[in-house]
Amino acid sequence: MELECAVCGASVPISRSLSWQCPNVSTSDRQHVLRFTAASESFVPSDEPNPFLAYRHLTAVNAFGKAVGLDDATRRDIIHDADAGVARVAGTGFRVTPLMRADRLSDALGFSAKGGVWVKDDTHNVAGSHKARHLFGILLHLIMAERAGVVSWSRNTRPPLAIASCGNAAIAASTLARSANWPIRVFVPVGAAPAVLSLINALGADVVECPRRVDDPPGDPCIHRFRESVADGAIPFSVQGTENAWCLDGGRTIGWEIAAQVTAATFGAPLDRVFVQVGGGAFISCAADGLRDGGVTARIHGAQAEGCAPLARAWQQASNLGVIDDAAHHWSECMWPWEATPASFADGILDDETYDWVSAVGAMARTGGSPVVATEELVRTAFSMAHDFTDTDVSPTGSAGLAGVLQIREQIGDDERIAVMFSGVRRS
Repeated sequence: MELECAVCGASVPISRSLSWQCPNVSTSDRQHVLRFTAASESFVPSDEPNPFLAYRHLTAVNAFGKAVGLDDATRRDIIHDADAGVARVAGTGFRVTPLMRADRLSDALGFSAKGGVWVKDDTHNVAGSHKARHLFGILLHLIMAERAGVVSWSRNTRPPLAIASCGNAAIAASTLARSANWPIRVFVPVGAAPAVLSLINALGADVVECPRRVDDPPGDPCIHRFRESVADGAIPFSVQGTENAWCLDGGRTIGWEIAAQVTAATFGAPLDRVFVQVGGGAFISCAADGLRDGGVTARIHGAQAEGCAPLARAWQQASNLGVIDDAAHHWSECMWPWEATPASFADGILDDETYDWVSAVGAMARTGGSPVVATEELVRTAFSMAHDFTDTDVSPTGSAGLAGVLQIREQIGDDERIAVMFSGVRRS
């Protein structure tokens, strides 16, 4: 296993610590993204309740730990101990989350007994969403590098972590940082939700408000301030693969879990489609990679809101240019910041850019899927239906995948079996 840039083809050995970005990234050329080549081990479903232990033989961080000289027992202990630290702060460690048919929701949407909607409920995951999965992979990389002595700091001189987020990613990052006693800076926009600010402050994060500046280039001002902090020595504790490729490692656990759940004899038949809400794009990219590893061939659909849909625009651009299968080499022609001020009830997927768009486009093209842009009315309807017809307390962002189902429901057969991600618990 190694890291390879999807754009320029540069390779980075798995043994290299702190290998966040392609070596050819510069301030004038950020259009690169590293991805992990296939693991040498094959996918095997597991009954181990902690996904990071269940599928560690597939993870890049396990390969990294081995490459820098940590034996198998030490690598396992690091995962176990880090998870125990998370549980002390969050009240739960990492556990496989359920994938269950939502009977009332399926009936309300007119599916047959053969078909329906299966909800992958990550609202009870660490910090209430899938975001901690991405970040835990980075944290394990840091701890293993520190344990192996291949970084310049020690436990007492750690550089700060940094993240740009005002929602679930910020909460997850602050939770994990607190669990490991690691300092963290969280860059948030003006007007961030008070409930989120209160929680991340209580977790000990250094919160930095980021107003838009007239001299800023296009894009999210929080990302600009985050990048400045990283340039000054902070560690990118990011859920964007373009900023830290290691977030794309742990995020695959959700795809491996689903693959194990749908290949079990009790599931009955294959999935036909999977809907994933899309903001920065790491979620759909990682879920799709994990599903592919597990042999799941369902169509992948990325769901966005009409108030901010850069992935759907990039897909259309790539289609118009005839480069769907070579989108990585047409980055500037396909992906750029959303011009209008992003707006939606699902405010957690309003990224100006879909940072991990290359993998997302590849996954949808590979599986015969497509992006779906939901109207604002359906974003709100999906949230209401999630609360009326399931027992989850999901947020508007977390139910946005269901909005994608509603948007193209007439194109979906009544016997089709659909998986929808619910990730992000509602917060007052």
